[in-house]
Amino acid sequence: MKTLPTGLQAHLDDGTTTLAWCWRLTRNDGAVFGFTDHDLALAFDGTTFTPESGFAASEIRTGSDLAVDSQDAVGVLTATTITETDILDGRWDNAAVEIWRVNWQDVSQRIMMRRGAIGQVRRGRLHFVAEMRSLAHVLGQTVGRTFQASCDAALGDARCGVNLNDPVFKGTGTVASAVGDRGFTTSDLTAFSDGWFTLGIINWTSGANAGRSAEVLTHALAGVIATINLLEAPARPILATDAFDVTAGCDKTFANLHGQVHQCG
Repeated sequence: MKTLPTGLQAHLDDGTTTLAWCWRLTRNDGAVFGFTDHDLALAFDGTTFTPESGFAASEIRTGSDLAVDSQDAVGVLTATTITETDILDGRWDNAAVEIWRVNWQDVSQRIMMRRGAIGQVRRGRLHFVAEMRSLAHVLGQTVGRTFQASCDAALGDARCGVNLNDPVFKGTGTVASAVGDRGFTTSDLTAFSDGWFTLGIINWTSGANAGRSAEVLTHALAGVIATINLLEAPARPILATDAFDVTAGCDKTFANLHGQVHQCG
């Protein structure tokens, strides 16, 4: 049960209310955005909540069990706040959300209704629908170390012991030509044997996908031409001359990784 601030309780008891919803979103890169369904901007706690985003939300649903409660927020794609490019780039994935009920005539009279995180984001031509998940969704995530038959260390972390910055495990190059929507060829990886980068990670360093990473499904070498296929198609098409770096993969067995012994334990 929530205890309302004295001023807000008095405002509600008055019978005539001037209430608005405010949402504060904090992305994983630290950027903070405020939105409101009021027709004028509101400000509190160092955040300005802007109305021009066109934000509107569904009802808040809260149960007494540990099920994940959710709420949908609908907004207009704008050039200055939430853009289609940012959504495609995953900048809003798992962003922290605070939902406030505010007296717009006196913003000191307010109460936080819910904390949560952005879940699935569905895009339309001119708008988006973002799922806001309650903090209960964290209970469904694996926390701590997992003990299993295969290695549970992340390749390159302290327990793994492999230095992925070693030139033995890292290659760089540019795309020669695209193969479908998730593959490409390059002539810059001839120093590495067939399959060296299978299950590895590719980081795009230039082009439309610059700054994004993807998992490598297969790496095949035929003569001086290497073909890289990704597990998923990138957000934007792969084009010739796109630059990348790619690190070796790991099949999670406790055998050697390309001749290097795992040190995890």
